[in-house]
Amino acid sequence: MDASAFYPKLVNLLLDTVFAVDEHGEIVFVSEACEQLLGYTPEEMIGTRVLSYLHPDDFERTRAAAERVMSGQPHIDFENRYLHKAGHVVHILWSARWYEEDRLRIAVARDVTALRRSNKTRDALYRISEAAHEAPTIRALCDGVRGLIGELFPESAFFLILQDPDTGALRSPDWHTAADWTDQALTPGTGLADVTLAKRSLLATVDPATPGVGIADTDGANWLGVPMTVGERLLGALVIETREPRSGYDRGDQDLLQFVATQVATVVDRKRAEERLRFLAHHDGLTGLTNRALFYDRLETALRSANRHENRIALLFLDLDGFKGINDTRGHEAGDRILVEVARRLEDGTRDTDTVARMGGDEFTVLLTNIGDRNDVETAVSKLRELLTLPVDLGGESIRIACSIGVAMYPEDGTTAGELLGRADTNMYAGKRPDRKGQAPAHANGR
Repeated sequence: MDASAFYPKLVNLLLDTVFAVDEHGEIVFVSEACEQLLGYTPEEMIGTRVLSYLHPDDFERTRAAAERVMSGQPHIDFENRYLHKAGHVVHILWSARWYEEDRLRIAVARDVTALRRSNKTRDALYRISEAAHEAPTIRALCDGVRGLIGELFPESAFFLILQDPDTGALRSPDWHTAADWTDQALTPGTGLADVTLAKRSLLATVDPATPGVGIADTDGANWLGVPMTVGERLLGALVIETREPRSGYDRGDQDLLQFVATQVATVVDRKRAEERLRFLAHHDGLTGLTNRALFYDRLETALRSANRHENRIALLFLDLDGFKGINDTRGHEAGDRILVEVARRLEDGTRDTDTVARMGGDEFTVLLTNIGDRNDVETAVSKLRELLTLPVDLGGESIRIACSIGVAMYPEDGTTAGELLGRADTNMYAGKRPDRKGQAPAHANGR
């Protein structure tokens, strides 16, 4: 029996693909495993140039490697990337040798895509853990995830969408700034809408008009979106897309991106809980304003700065006239609504550099930094009075509230936090009319 007659059959039984390429780079033979490897049949590949299937970014180093093989240096561990007929990337490990008598380069190609994805998954888990530990905020975490995705999918544009836990609105990091976010509209019928509403992964087609949203009703594979969920709760979505004509995604890419999204969702959920705890430790639970502890810290810091730079600061102490009457006649829920409304008006009437705090009950403080003279303070107080005396809609009824405001200035009214707070408190009560404290607010209609 002539065993050589079995060689072609044996070659076609191999799981790896065998190539025979001539000195001009043309494929003269390829085993049947090529269809599993790259999606093409042997008949489609024979007579074509092997480098025509290569990933463009690997062209130069692959051509250099082929020249080394043809010069008599066999390769047993050369790795590069080819493009599958369906458009996705295939990682191939080669063993190649040049046979001078036949003027052929014989090579065996092994698909190591799954191995590389496994390595990427392991590395991604490490990177996400590292980012979660080092990132002080969710926004900083998003920047870290962007870097990771850039390494996992280097030819892809990346979009990260987070859902606001309170309003349900979608927003994305503004990559041009270090802290800002932009609103993300959710258009029905897009890939992004499908991913977020149905909370399912989707391979789709790039929308040529709008980056990131995708066209949901196609069978394309150059847009990939996966949801970020914790249990049944949607936290957001990760999206990648490529506009390279010969690039695309497959189910392996989908699994890898979904793995990343799941890990990121867990970290985001934990960081949100941590941020909420930190916020509650320094802010009033009802109004969201700075609480007493943080206000004292801000005041001490402002005093040190004012002393060092010879600046002036002002401290306002406020309480609501007749607030007890609201609680007694309308209940604590109505009182809480009044306090929240007052907090928002105080924030609206002050600068971002100022600090508004709720000290407890119906008492508030405002710290004004880097001010001019007393006239500037009086202007600020007048603005706050005007805002606070505007009618408040309380259960369909319009009412007015009044407040008493005491002012203390650094350095003329005191040089320490205790002195300023004491003087502002004294001035507030000195300015009250005897009949105002505890009096119910007047209705807008005069009743």
